[in-house]
Parts: sequence; structure tokens; C-alpha cells
Amino acid sequence: MDILFVASELAPMVKVGGLADVVSALSKALRLLGHKVTIALPRYADVERSGVLVARRLTPLVLDGPDGKTEVTVLDGRLGSGVDLILLDVPGFHDRVGVYGERGEDYPDNGRRFGLFARAVVELARQRAVSGQAFDVMHGHDWPGAMALYLLRDAGAPLAQTRGVLTIHNVAHQGNFPAAVLRDLGLPEGHFHPDAVEFYGKVSFLKSGILAADAITTVSTTYAREIQTPELGERLDGVLLARKARLTGIVNGVDYAVWNPMTDPALIARYDAEDASNKGRCKSQLCQELGLDIDPDRPLFVALGRVVYQKGSDILVAALPRLLKMDVSIVIAGSGDTALMTQLSAAVAGAKGRAAYLGNVSEALTHKLLAAADGLLLPSRYEPCGLVQLYAQRYGAAPIATRTGGHVDTIVDCDAALETGTGFLFDGPTADGLVGAAQRAVAASRTLGWGVLRRRMMRLDVGWDRPARRHTQVYRAITAER
Repeated sequence: MDILFVASELAPMVKVGGLADVVSALSKALRLLGHKVTIALPRYADVERSGVLVARRLTPLVLDGPDGKTEVTVLDGRLGSGVDLILLDVPGFHDRVGVYGERGEDYPDNGRRFGLFARAVVELARQRAVSGQAFDVMHGHDWPGAMALYLLRDAGAPLAQTRGVLTIHNVAHQGNFPAAVLRDLGLPEGHFHPDAVEFYGKVSFLKSGILAADAITTVSTTYAREIQTPELGERLDGVLLARKARLTGIVNGVDYAVWNPMTDPALIARYDAEDASNKGRCKSQLCQELGLDIDPDRPLFVALGRVVYQKGSDILVAALPRLLKMDVSIVIAGSGDTALMTQLSAAVAGAKGRAAYLGNVSEALTHKLLAAADGLLLPSRYEPCGLVQLYAQRYGAAPIATRTGGHVDTIVDCDAALETGTGFLFDGPTADGLVGAAQRAVAASRTLGWGVLRRRMMRLDVGWDRPARRHTQVYRAITAER
């Protein structure tokens, strides 16, 4: 099959969250299954700075608009995985520091930026179709890719044979913009109604993609059910319920070429499930690097990810005084909400030698943190899937997580004897729940069963091959409908 991914992030060059990892790993896994995969991405400066070689096409894409024509430069490249890359340069819109915004604020012209990007993607696909090389599937990711699917369906022939798939990575991120963005999308005002792009008085990119897609996937089976409820549907539950026959949950995976303690170049010493003794060296080296006490017998808990309400960062703040009364060390890494970052920093200030807040960290340090950790703190209020718990398990760190979304599909709660389980789940996103699960993990870490648990987690087979095959089934089902 010939598949076009439409995305706003791509690891490791352009990464805000797990979306970037999924786009990179899933495209590679599909390529290994024999599909031809192309990723359409805005032209960010960081992509070319990463060393990816691209060649500029002599003829730009031309988009007609109410204020004249917009020329979009097209650059072609290829990733090391064999996946083709197309960068679309809408002048002045993607040569910025951030992807969606800076200093916690979205760019005010995001509707125009990603609207023109979506239009450019569809024009690219139209030209391919006219030349007899139509894509079989256009696979949009989250709201930046969702509008491309709506424009694809609106375009009609010759794009009628290209089927559309939308993956919802987080339904809370919807891309809702004032109605004036219709001009940038090239859509007449007749599209602004509840059965089309209108959503509570705005144009919703995500809703538009949900309505237009031939198939909708999301990143775990539990989350697929949750987003059809008023509690977690973010006001799109009715739209998703109406399209539930087209909705499938497919759990994310781990790219073992990137996340593997046996081959990881970021680690001072490597290890695997059969011999994890070098994990202790990784822990000692990290503690020394961060100025923490070096105590091999003291469990090290790590919290990684965006510092936001969704991830339960405020819950972690509330739990930290009680967590630090246990005989544990705690390292927190991540950035986001300024007030929560300040609270986290203050909460660890009095625990010198036993706790640290690092703010935003590099990819290499993220690998080091997972290799050093005994447990990973995940008090998320909701979690579409999450990747960090899968990475943690691979590195022998037990997730301590809220029983929600993808956590339910990727973590089996440990029994008291540690004979079964791959982590520690707690009900309800509360500080009490987090502390209680952490206490269970600390008690377990002092038993002989801890090594058995670590080996069981590290032996899990959660690579991208199975999710890629599930996606292929979705592609085949909708292309057969043609």
C-alpha cells in the first residue's frame, strides 16, 4: 500500500510529546511490513539541522485564496528507516522556536498555519492522483492532520479513491479556531454548521476529521471507550458515538531500536532482562550527576513528562511531602505550566540529596533517568495511552500509575507476592492513591520478588510490529470499500 502520514511532529527532530514518537515508529514499522510510507510535515528548521538531506522541488504548490495566491515550497527527503519525507514550507509560518507556541501560549495564527499546511497536503495528493500515483491511504494524526482529511473528502475526484484514517492521540487537543479560518481553508461559509466543521461557534479541525475519516483509531482500547463518554469525550463524545462503528483502539508500542537498555548509547553501562546488574551502575552514576545521595538500597522514583493538569502534576505536588517521608529518592523532569513547575521546585527544595526537579531535559537524559529508576510516578487524570510507562518497563522501572486509559491496557497490577503484574495501579487521580501505590512499590522493592518483577517487565513484547499489523487491517478494510 502507498500511505501518506500527515503530522505536525516527528521524533527525534520535532518533538513536543508522544505523537512524535508514534509517527516515527509506526511509519517505520509499516515500512518493514512492505508498505510505501511518506510523511508530510511542515518545514521546521530543526528537521534540516538534524542532518536529514532534502531536495527542493523546482515547482511549488500554488494555493488560491481570497487574498491572492500562496506558494508552498516542497522539499523531498528520506529517513534512515526508508520512509519518505516531504517538507511543506508555507512562508513565514513554521520557522519559529516552537511547534504550536512559546512560553505556554499558542501562536495566535495556528489556524492559518496548519490550515494552509492541510491545504498543501491535499494539493500534493491531488497532483499525485492526476499523475496516476494516488495514495491509497491518507493517515492524519491529531488535529493538524484531521483537517487534511476533511479537505480530502471535500475535494472529490480525482481524490475519491484515497481513503482517510484519523488517529486521535488526545481528544482534548482539538484545534478550535474562529470562523474566519474558513477563508484560509478555502471553504465557503456553507461548511460552518453543526453537521460539518462548526463546533460551539468555532471551526474544529479535530471534529472535521472525525466526520470525514473512513476509519478512526485511537491509541488504546480503553481510551477508545472513554472518549465516547461525557466525562472524557471533551464535548466530542456525541460525534464519536455517532461514528463508533468506525472507531478502533490500537495500543501504542515501543521502538526497540531507540528504547533498549541493551544497546542504548546514552547509558554508562548496558543491561538486559537476564542480567540487570548494570542498572545499579546507571543509578549510581545518575545520582552522582544530580548531586543525590548514592544509596543502592534506596528506591529511586522518577516522574517524566509534561507538567500539566492532565498528567496530575498538581497531584504529585500534593503527594511529595508524604513520598519524601519514605526512604526513597525522587527525580522529576518536565516542563509546562509555570505555576506547577514553581510548586514542584519548591516541594523538593527541602530534600537536598534525596530529591531534584530538573525542568525540561534532553532525550539522552530521559534515557538515563529510566535506566536509573526503580519506579515511575504517573498520576495522570486521564491517559490516552502513554509511552513512558512502556519505556520504563523495558528499562526495568515499575510504573506507579492511575488506573485510566492506556495505563489499564499496558500495566497489570501486581499481586502481593509479585507472582503476577507489571506495575502498581491505583484508583482515582488523588494524592492518597499515589502515596498508597508508592508504598506498595517500596515494600515490594525490598523483597526477593522484585528481581522477578523486573525481569517480567523487561521481557514484555510490546514492539510496533503488532500495532502496525492492526493498522494494516484497518487500511485494507477501508480500501476494500472502494
